[in-house]
Amino acid sequence: MAMRFEQSQGMKLGQQMKLSPRVIQSMEILQLPLTELEERIEQELENNIALELEEPTREDDFDEPVNREDAPDADSDSFEHLDELTSDVPDIAENEFDSSARAERYEEPAYQSASSAGERDAKTDAMANTPARTGTLHDQLLDQWRLTELDESILSAGAEIIGYLDDDGFLRTPTEDILQKASPSLGLTPELLNESLQALQLVLEPPGVAARDVKECLLLQLDAIEADPAQLTEDDTLARVRALITDHLDDLSQNRLPKIAADTGYELDEIKDALEFMRRLSLAPARQLVQSRPEIITPDAIVEYDEENDAYYAYLNERRSANLRVNEEYARLATDKSLEKKDRDFIKTNLANAAWLIDAVGQRSSTLLRVIRVVVDAQRDYFDYGPTSLKPLPMTQVADQIGVHVATVSRAVSDKYLQTPRGIVPLRSFFTGGLATESGEDMSYDAVKAALREIVDNEDPAKPLSDDALAKALKERGIEIARRTVAKYRGQLDIPSARLRKKH
Repeated sequence: MAMRFEQSQGMKLGQQMKLSPRVIQSMEILQLPLTELEERIEQELENNIALELEEPTREDDFDEPVNREDAPDADSDSFEHLDELTSDVPDIAENEFDSSARAERYEEPAYQSASSAGERDAKTDAMANTPARTGTLHDQLLDQWRLTELDESILSAGAEIIGYLDDDGFLRTPTEDILQKASPSLGLTPELLNESLQALQLVLEPPGVAARDVKECLLLQLDAIEADPAQLTEDDTLARVRALITDHLDDLSQNRLPKIAADTGYELDEIKDALEFMRRLSLAPARQLVQSRPEIITPDAIVEYDEENDAYYAYLNERRSANLRVNEEYARLATDKSLEKKDRDFIKTNLANAAWLIDAVGQRSSTLLRVIRVVVDAQRDYFDYGPTSLKPLPMTQVADQIGVHVATVSRAVSDKYLQTPRGIVPLRSFFTGGLATESGEDMSYDAVKAALREIVDNEDPAKPLSDDALAKALKERGIEIARRTVAKYRGQLDIPSARLRKKH
């Protein structure tokens, strides 16, 4: 039976929604945290001749943050009007670039940066206080290795091994695999690799680097301590530590101290002293060479308490973004008929891009502040009493309350932080599901976790509570959850099991 393929033409009526590039870019602006937004603004200032920062006046230096309610709606759909600015660049109206008029469209809380108040620039200080970059872990280890006076074949084999060390300094790859993957020109042999590995373990700093497992790592560090007279102890603690690492490492990791005492004849106090000594040892020695820099969090908004009115109010931590404006001189040149048309079109394109960015940043500010205000009102108990008082707050509820799509709320809270009287917290942490307590009150899952953490922190270390006991303790607080849920939350909070929490 033959099959026939035929082509035909037809018409079909339908609707399809497409997002313009401007709308997509505006959504991206909304999603940017403050530090990335400022980087984006810095790039635009460098690339766009028509965009500039308005320098604050001396009177502005002493302005207090204010909250104004006349900001426009900031639903993601409302960004579509931005396309009008670039749909016909040559015909853009002159008053479109009146910066004073445009500033009135987005009146949001003012924020004075340190630089605007005559203080030193924070970015300059941060750069000045940042330590010089060090080489990668492998670069530093290779530099150490090259300084050793060893046979060239050992140096080559050692350099090959260094390339396989992980960020903690461990050699997780078997030497057989290294041998198989190595270039034949290196002339590696199993004996040469083993000899080079032993040399690496003796030469590289800090001690413990190039170990193949935790036990070897700890013993290498112990060898280094024993070789240094300045670190030797007056008693036989080192001998006990070596015995515990060699023969009882698994029992130590499981907190089975009574079993170790029975097997070794050591007193519990002697084992505890050995454990205290072991705190000097590292399970990731190479991390000392390339330490990760702590993440610097810049809050996108600030929440403060007003004692006079017994209320919390929020304002944006706006700095550079609040002072963006269109250059008036270029706005005038855009209508100057004495300029060539290509020059006027170039200026108008830059003016349109500047106007769009100012609009997008204004929309971001408006949306973010409206979301935060709803959060502050809904989570008043958190600000008064702490994490255990968090209420369930779905994003759909906030979206309905301010009249935007839930996706807009999700983008607005993404990677944003609030500076509050209780510290800097992620904005997203205020959005969570929950359960009803026995009293009928709603309680968020994060509040349940906070209550669990509080119970564990106050338990008797000698008699830690089991998961069943923790579930009962929560029930006494009106929070009824299953034992397996307690175990899940305990894991999420990095709380060890009762056996591992026990203090002997």
